[in-house]
Formats: sequence, structure tokens, C-alpha cells
Amino acid sequence: MDMDIDDTCKAKDEEEKSKQILVIMVGAPGSGKSTFCEHVMRSSARPWARICQDTINKGKSGTKVQCLSSASSALKEGKSVFIDRCNLEREQRTDFVNLGGPEVDVHAVVLDLPAKLCLSRSVKRIEHEGKLQGGKAAAVVNRMLQKKELPKLSEGFSRITLCQNENDVQAALDSYSGLGPLDTLPRGSFGQKNPDAKIQLGIMKFLKKVDAPSNTGSNASSTQDPVPPQITEEKNSCLEGQEITSLLSDAAGEEVKRIENPEVASVNQNGSSSDVPTLAFPSLSTSDFQFNNEKASDVIIEKVEEYVNKLGNARLVLVDLTHGSKILSLVRAKAAQKHINPKMFFTFVGDITRLYTGGGLRCNVIANAANWRLKPGGGGVNAAIFSAAGPALEVATAEQAKSLYPGNSVIVPLPSTSPLCDGEGVTHVIHVLGPNMNPRRPNCLHGDYVKGCEILRKAYTSLFEGFLSIVRSQEKLSKGCDEDIRLEPSVSQDHSEDVHGNYISTGDKIKRDGGHEYERSKKCKGAQNEVGTDINLSRAANLNADNEKIGVSTSKAWGSWAQSLYRTAMHPERHKDDLLEISDDVVVLNDLYPKAQKHILVLSRFDGLDRLADVRNEHLQILQTMHTVGMKWAEKFLHEDASLAFRLGYHSAPSMRQLHLHVISQDFNSKHLKNKKHWNSFNTAFFCDSVDVLEEISNHGKATLKDDDSLLSMELRCHRCRSAHPSIPRLKSHISSCRAPFPSSLLENGRLVLAPRNSAKP
Repeated sequence: MDMDIDDTCKAKDEEEKSKQILVIMVGAPGSGKSTFCEHVMRSSARPWARICQDTINKGKSGTKVQCLSSASSALKEGKSVFIDRCNLEREQRTDFVNLGGPEVDVHAVVLDLPAKLCLSRSVKRIEHEGKLQGGKAAAVVNRMLQKKELPKLSEGFSRITLCQNENDVQAALDSYSGLGPLDTLPRGSFGQKNPDAKIQLGIMKFLKKVDAPSNTGSNASSTQDPVPPQITEEKNSCLEGQEITSLLSDAAGEEVKRIENPEVASVNQNGSSSDVPTLAFPSLSTSDFQFNNEKASDVIIEKVEEYVNKLGNARLVLVDLTHGSKILSLVRAKAAQKHINPKMFFTFVGDITRLYTGGGLRCNVIANAANWRLKPGGGGVNAAIFSAAGPALEVATAEQAKSLYPGNSVIVPLPSTSPLCDGEGVTHVIHVLGPNMNPRRPNCLHGDYVKGCEILRKAYTSLFEGFLSIVRSQEKLSKGCDEDIRLEPSVSQDHSEDVHGNYISTGDKIKRDGGHEYERSKKCKGAQNEVGTDINLSRAANLNADNEKIGVSTSKAWGSWAQSLYRTAMHPERHKDDLLEISDDVVVLNDLYPKAQKHILVLSRFDGLDRLADVRNEHLQILQTMHTVGMKWAEKFLHEDASLAFRLGYHSAPSMRQLHLHVISQDFNSKHLKNKKHWNSFNTAFFCDSVDVLEEISNHGKATLKDDDSLLSMELRCHRCRSAHPSIPRLKSHISSCRAPFPSSLLENGRLVLAPRNSAKP
């Protein structure tokens, strides 16, 4: 936890005064503000008053003005005060900060816990005093978090405590619970994300009753982010006594780590890494597999350079245990030559299983240089990770895959029971297997570095793609947990949907009530850690499904629910009742929740074609077959209803495995078309017309993909007249009567399929 501490030093013999404290709680619904206040009030010898807007009006919700009045009265009575509101915006805090004065210190306790945890807690609440619970809580939490402004000392606070995990919260509870009437807390920012903060150690006064919090508190102390060099500059000016000496000793140790890992120092000064998705990975194959370091470093830089700009604000960290690591030196030098952003990719010296507690580096995903059996043992990174994660990792790994081929990876969501999850904050382990040059190990390539480098590139591609899928899934969950991202009901449930909420039936029906989308999602949650990702990402490398070996693509991590189309395409005989057509090349089925009057899917049966990004020139024939079959069905529907019009196309970034072509009528008259993403997925460049895809594959060997998420959040516009509308109901009302001609771009190149008699007058 970074510390920015006021440099005002108080003399030892300064007369102690009883100062009141006004603590402004800051956090989203479900972050635990009320629980925090109640715990402190039960435990503290200091008199406290809790001002809660949810209950300020005789047990009912009230106003900010009422809260200000009650807080002022409590302060006049000599009590310290908790302001139990969300206070996520500076404007909401200002009036409360102004209640402070010479006799009142104003503190902020920021419960900046993961959005998904707050969402889960809010939705599960029963009889909440503010009635914010159930399905409606998700939208409220999401909206409030989008406006979040973390407090700064410049607002008028004398102390800010930022809590980013349960250990931080417990340490803050210990500090406030132990306050007696005459006790004070050090001034400044603790854990504050302020890149401009000057970090000094001018400590006003340490508590007499609360030294270092025991148990949890001490653990929190051991996991502080590295402390910058200013600490040593200030150590003689203000610090006295045994407690301060101990603190300086700890700081000196942290300073050594900071010098060894300067990139982490730079990143941590510019923002807490707890908010930054981070993959820590070892160098693959260069240790026990004896792969040449020079060649391995070239591959690492090549793949990092390819992926670093795809990851948004996420980071890649190459980790090695030894200070004189040759691979780290080579990679650092080559990364500098390539001008790779050191905040997005850097090297780190440390134990990959203790990056946070041992080095202050928060990583939510770590890669394991696994063996082909995906079992513990063998020494090195593999043995260390399995040992640190405990038996839970071996069990979770076995549920995902039984073995691994060189060049492939498998993502394993780490159970919350794992010590690696609880202590280090790791939510996923990605097992990856590189090439082997050691003749004493399986699958030795005996010096064939052409093939070896090819396999190593494939391994890093699989690893980084897996991490990218985790990042995107967690981003979408934190942005609202809306119905386009479904949590996995169970491994055995044979249903799925694409990124736009289109459920596909391949077995038993799922009951779905259109009015409670988030409630459905939360009910589908498994026993995963609330802070981690509930989507079961990736079944890779020869999973045993239905007692048959199925080679699963490792270029993208597919959730179990996303495998449904794949299973249907590979085994259509098991789903005959749900299919409209079966051939050697394709199967056709209705979308169970269509977005228009007519909406079908044409699935490729080609194993290995998971999405449009996988398609190359050699697959042109299967795409032509899919287009021909789609046209046949469109013409059949037009024969039945000549007033319809159709488009055939692919989504740029589907979340369901197995290449599938949408054949969809342009009326969009469906109760299942419910939100902006549903609409924009078929009416922006995110939707790739089949005729254009065929032309691009033929001419360039691959399709041009527009998979930017911003396309799905564009304003709602009529697909005919292009008029803008504020909501889906308003848009639907408009398009039901809009008779404007279709845009000329759709009328070109056969993108729009019309009945012959309507061709002249669309």
C-alpha cells in the first residue's frame, strides 16, 4: 500500500488534545461501508455517530441536507462521526468536508473493492435498509462506479485510507476500532492513487494503543507496495523511538526490491496496480527444457510487441527468480531497443508465487510452465505454483484438461479456497507448455529450432490470447454484468449464447423471464471466488467430452457455455430435434431467442474454425457453402413473406465457439431485442456481410474485422433512415412504421436480400 504522509512533525511533549474525527466513507453500494461503521462503533472506546442517508428520515431514506444537519449536531455533542453514504464524487463530499475545523479532523475511508464483488453483495442483499437489492442493484452500482472520483488531500482531508482488498479493510478496521478518546491517526494518504503525491515519512504521531495491528493487520503491512527513496531522506527528521526504527527497517528492505525492479516502482507511482489486470509469466522452455536464451528472448519480444497494444491498460510481466538471469537481461535490452512501453511490459525479479506479499506486485493472472501431464512435480515454476496454490489447483486443472500438447495452454480459474488466491489475489492460472530441447524430457526436438521457435510462438500466442480473454470478460462484468455476458449455469448444461445475448438451444430449454436479466445471471454463479471471474474460461488441449477426445482451439479461451455450437456442429445427430438442416459441411438451426421475425444460424462443421478471425484462403469453399445455404433459407422465407428483407453476415467477435453465419430479417421485430448491444451488433461495422467476407478472403486471405467494443455502445440509429433514438422501445416504435429506403451501401453488392418483386422498391 503506497503511503503519502504529511511531513508535519509533532514534538513528543506536545499536549494531547481530544480531537473529534469526521470519517467520510467512500464506496459503491455493496462495498461494506455500513458494516465497517457498525464494527468500529461496537469495538471503539471513542463515542461515534453513524449518519446514514438510507435511514436518516425516521428509519427511511432522507436527504443530504438532513445528513449534514445530523452530522453537525453529533459533532457539537462531542462525538466522532461516520458519514455513511456512497460519496463517490467530489461534489457529494464537499459539504461534509466543510464540517471539519480546528477541533475536527476530516478523514476518508475509501472501500475501493472490485466492482464484481460489490455487485454480487448488492444483488444478494435481503431487507437492505435502503432497499437497494436484487436485480435493480446491478444497474445502480454500475452507474455510480462510472462516476467514481477518488478523494484527494487537496479536498480538505487530513487522512485518506484506500482499501483495495479484504486485508486493507481489516487493517483499517483495526486502526479505527482501537482509537481511544485521546488517540489520533497519522495524517496523509495511505494507498492513495495519486501520481502527483510526494511521498514522505514525516509522521505526526503514532498511536499508543494501536501499534501494528495484529494478525490481519500485520499481513496487510507485509503486503505493502514498495516504498520510494524519499523515505530514507526523511528518516532522521521526524522519526523517533522503537516503532519508527522498525518501520524504517521494513522500508529499507522494500527499497532494495524497488531498485531491483525499477519498472514496478514507476508503475506504482502512477497508480495502484490492484486496478490493472496483470499477467506474470516465466520464460518458457529456457530452464529445464534447455531452449536457447537468445532465440527465446527474440520470440518473447516478438509476441509481446504484437499483444501489448491489444491489452488496453493490462500489463505483461516477465518473472525470474534469479538476480543475474540471462533471459531477463536479454529481454530488457531488446524491449528497450523496440521502445516497448515499460509500464505495459517489464521484467521482475522474484518468486512468481509471492509477487504481492514478497515484492508488492499485484498480478491477477500467473502463467505456469507446465508439464504435459498437467500435474505437480518436476521442480521449478511448475512445482512452486502447484505447491503454493494447494490441492485446489490440481482439482480445478483436472476439470479443465487432462493433458497438454506443446504450444498450447489451458486457463484454470483458481478456486477461492486456494492460498494463492486468498493471499496473493491470483484469480487464474494459465498452464502453458513450450518446446523441449532436453533429450531427457518428453517430445524433445533435438535441436530443431525452426520447429522449436514455431512452437514457442504458438505457446506465447495461446498464453496471451488466454489472458486477453480474461481481461475482456472481467471488463464486461465490471461494466454492468448485463445479459450479454452470461455466467455459466453448469458444465453439463447444454445451452449458450453469443456476445449479444442470443441463446442457442442444443438440449433442454432454459427458463427465462425477460424482466430479470441480472437475476438470472447471479443465479447461475458457481462456487467461484466473488472477486474472481465466474465465467469458466477455456477448455483447451484435448478435453474429454462425452467420452470422446475433442481437440479444442487454444487461440481463444472459450467458456463451457460457449462450447454449445461446437458440440452441435461436431455431433448433430445428438441434436436432431433442434436442427433445420444437416449436411456434411453445415448445420442450420433457429436462434432460440431471435432478434427479428426470422433469425437462423448456419454453422460450419469444420473442426478448428471457431470464429471469423480463424478463416483463411483455404477455408473459402466452406464459407461459400455457408453463404449458399444461408441464401437458400432467406429465399425460402421471402417466398413465404415477400415483405421481409434479409442480411447474411458474421459478428466480428462472437463469444460462442464455432464459426456461424447469421441470416436475419431486417424488421427486428422481436421481444428478445432488448438493449443497445443487441441492436448495434447487427447494425454497425461489427456485423460483417457475408458477401464482403467472401471477397476479402478471396483477395486478401483474411477478413477485415471491426471488433471494437465501442461499436456496440454507439447511439441507437434506425437502419433505414439513420435517425437517432434514445431507447430501444422508442427505436422499435419508429422502425415499425419507417418506410425510408435502405441505405445505398446495403443495396450494393447483394448485401441486402429482397424478394424479386421488391427489388426495385425497397
